[in-house]
This record gives sequence, structure tokens and C-alpha cells, in this order.
Amino acid sequence: MANKSVFASIRGKLLPRPDGRNREGAPAFVYTPRHRLAQLAVTGCLNGTFYAEAREQLAGVLDAAQAVDPAFVARTAVYARRHGFMKDAPALLLAYLTVNGPEFAAPVFDRVIDNGRMLRTFVQIMRSGAMGRKSLGSRPKRLVADWLIQASDDRLIAAAVGQDPSLADVIRMVHPTPVDPGREALFGYLIGKPHDAALLPEAIRRFEAFKTGETAEVPDVPFQMLTALPLGREAWAAIARNARWQTLRMNLNTFARHGVFEVEGMTALLAERLRDPHEIKRARVFPYQLMAARMATGSVPAAVLEALDAAMETAVRNVPAFAGRVAVCPDVSGSMASPVTGHRRGAATAVRCIDVAALVAAAVVRKNPSARVLPFENDVVKVRLDPEASVTANAAALAGIGGGGTNCSAPLRRLNDENATVDTVIFVSDNQSWVDAARPQNTETMRQWRMLKNANPEARLICVDIQPYGTTQAQGSADILNIGGFSDAVFEAMAAFATGETGPTYLVDRIEEIDLTD
Repeated sequence: MANKSVFASIRGKLLPRPDGRNREGAPAFVYTPRHRLAQLAVTGCLNGTFYAEAREQLAGVLDAAQAVDPAFVARTAVYARRHGFMKDAPALLLAYLTVNGPEFAAPVFDRVIDNGRMLRTFVQIMRSGAMGRKSLGSRPKRLVADWLIQASDDRLIAAAVGQDPSLADVIRMVHPTPVDPGREALFGYLIGKPHDAALLPEAIRRFEAFKTGETAEVPDVPFQMLTALPLGREAWAAIARNARWQTLRMNLNTFARHGVFEVEGMTALLAERLRDPHEIKRARVFPYQLMAARMATGSVPAAVLEALDAAMETAVRNVPAFAGRVAVCPDVSGSMASPVTGHRRGAATAVRCIDVAALVAAAVVRKNPSARVLPFENDVVKVRLDPEASVTANAAALAGIGGGGTNCSAPLRRLNDENATVDTVIFVSDNQSWVDAARPQNTETMRQWRMLKNANPEARLICVDIQPYGTTQAQGSADILNIGGFSDAVFEAMAAFATGETGPTYLVDRIEEIDLTD
């Protein structure tokens, strides 16, 4: 009989060799330059995470951009904004293009800068010195001015909320030339200069009349413009009625505190809006943002909580029903307690990486009731979910585990020890595995996956990365997909890969499809 130890070593050599180290110093696979930029763009929020400070993330994005051609950077900026629903990373990539690929900045500017907040973020980045200068420069100044000139009145009014820089600061920087007397009056109003009040947009005229007490009708303007005024319950109800969907989601406690739900009909009205699939889609909401709203709600009516649960079901409806046997493996280790969008003084989200991992796992179980759930830290943690329960309830049960080191191979080892039959394995992790780093020549995750594949030749592995660290424990191949991000585009990627419609380069391929002349 052949010497098993010899052939075992040969099998080990056939495994791909790691070409890098993760943040724990353990062997890992580094993404290709294009995949690395894409992964950073759809997971990086440029705030401090468990393993990386904000400046390190900034340097990582810029290094990744320099490693690819400017056209791909432009496409990545559009994808990260339009499909990944990200804010900081797309604005940063656009700022990068103004210096390192100016011919691509103009074609994608309006697709990346699609609201006033994005405009102010872009200007802030340009003036921070991150691009090597602290002025906008003539080309970016022209792009910003054109945006201000072409934007609708409603978009400019919405953009007037926020500071550092304020919209007034931006207007003073770029000196846009008004195309008509109405826009001239609005620019003057926004920067506090003399203007013809009669030419202002109707919403601003109503706002000013409301401020002075000339009318009791609450104007349809961003509610932040109204909160400094003495408002009664009916006025707050009018604000809630006019609020955009995301504003409504984020301010349920505020509305409750001001008695909005005590006004007849408001509970039913707002609950209906929260569960409206068309509004949810238009708001481009992350599923985890709905989780944040559910976690943060205080004394709001039960109907509103039920509407948030219904909105969650809508937000994760792209989760596929996988054929065959499914195992979903959320990382519940200590590093996953980090805020998913990073630490930011005074503004860090309450939603942690573990919450997002738990949410993805719960969503998979919702569509695949027989799926096995194998949470892991040092080892697999025993848990039982109710497939009939809401996504929110099951996610909360999973997120309540937490702690310990990271051992990404543990669920695969468990499946192998059981000689399990499996068709799809889904990991949701930050990929910083170190407990199982005994073999520098390969990762234990790849070794265990190869063993599982020997027993289940058609099996596929999907690794969802939710932190911007640039490495994975499982190298992409025909049967392994690495995908990152928080939007429902992740679920679309899962579905396409599981059915064989796409390969391991799904994320890069989707970005490459973007038409820069569109």
C-alpha cells in the first residue's frame, strides 16, 4: 500500500500557496489589483476598523487605484455608488481621477455625485490634501459649478443641510454662474447675499413665511431646517408626512418623542410608507440599515416595528433559494464586534460586523429553511434558528453569540468530520483567520475545502467579505467566489454564482461592464 504521508504532502503541494499575510500575520491570499480595488470600494468607509485606522484605509484605496488603469477606477467609482450604495469611497476615487485620470472624471461625475451630500464629500476630500493639494483646481471647480447650475431646486435645497463644508461654502468656492434670475436668487439666498425673494423657489418662500409666522402651513423642506423652530405636534406630523423614506427610517424615535404617532392616522400612514417596496428600492437602503432602525427604536407603535420587519423582508428578497444542501457560516469572533462602517467619533453606527454576518445568515435561512447554520469563532458555535421566524429575529439570535478568535476553517472541518453532503457553503467574515494558521505553505480553509470538494465535487464556496482588508482565506477559482459589500448586489452575486451563470471574477466583471460613455 502506498505511503499515505507522502501522498498527503503531494496533495498539500497542489493547493495554491498563499501570497500574503492577513492582519493577524497568518497566511492569506491577496486579491488581484482590480479585485482589491473593487473590494475596498464596496466595503471601505474610510473610518477606523478593528484592524485598520482611517488613514491606513485611505492609503490602501489610493494604492489600489494606482495599481490599475484610470478607466477601471472610473468604473469602480460608479459601481460602488450605483450598486454598492457607498458614499466615501466613490467620492475618493472620483477625486483621485481629477488628478490621475482627468479625462475620466467628467464622464462619471454626475453618476457618482448624485446628491448634495456626495458633492460636499467630494469637495471635502479635494480640499483635505489627500490628492496632493488643498484647492479644488480648475477642472474640479468647473465640474462642481456645472453640478450646482444644473441641479434642480429641490436637490439644492436638500444639499443645504450639512456642514464641513456647507453648500454655501461650496458655492463661494466655485462661483457658479446662474443661468436665470431664479437660480441667481437661490444662490444669493443660500450664501446670505442680497436677492430677489419673489424669485425664490416656492418651498423656500413657504419656509420663510413659516419662520416669520405668516403661515402655519409646514413647508416641504428638509426637516433639519425646521427643527430649531418651536413646533407643535401637528407640525411634527406634517414633517413626518413629507419626510423622505431614509429620513423617516432614521428619525422614528424623534417623531415618537414629539407625539407624531398620537396624531390620528399617522401610525398607519408611516407604517405603510416604511413597508412600501417602491420606496425601499428608491431609497437604496442597506438591509443592515433596517436592522439599525429596528435595534434603535424605542416607544414606537407595534405596527411600525412590524413595518420595519416587512421592509427587511423586502430588502433581502434577492437572496436566492439555492438548489441542494446549504451551509451558511457567519463569523462571530471578537473582531466582528467592530462597527461595520468603522469607528467615527460621535457618528459610529451601532451595527457591528457580526450583525451584518448574522443578517446574511438569517436571510439565507429565510429562503432556504433546511440550511445548516455554523457560526464560528475558535470553533463552531452551536445555535438553532427558527426558519419561520423573521429575518430580524434570527439575526438578533445569531448576533448575540460573539467573542473568541477567528478560525475560518472550523465550519469546513466540522462538515468534513461528519462526511456531510453539501452543495453550497457561504461564509460571511472579515477573513482574518489566525487560530488555524499552523501551515505557512497553505491556508487551512483551502485544505479543508479541498477535502470537502473531494467528497462533494459539485460544491461551491461563496465568501462574503465585509471589511476592507484585501485578503481572503480561499483563493478565487471556478468553485470559489469572493464578493464584498453590504447592498443587495451581494445577494445577486450569490445567485448568479450558485447557478453557474458567473465565475469567480463576478465583481470585476460587473465593473468592467459599465459604459463610461453612458
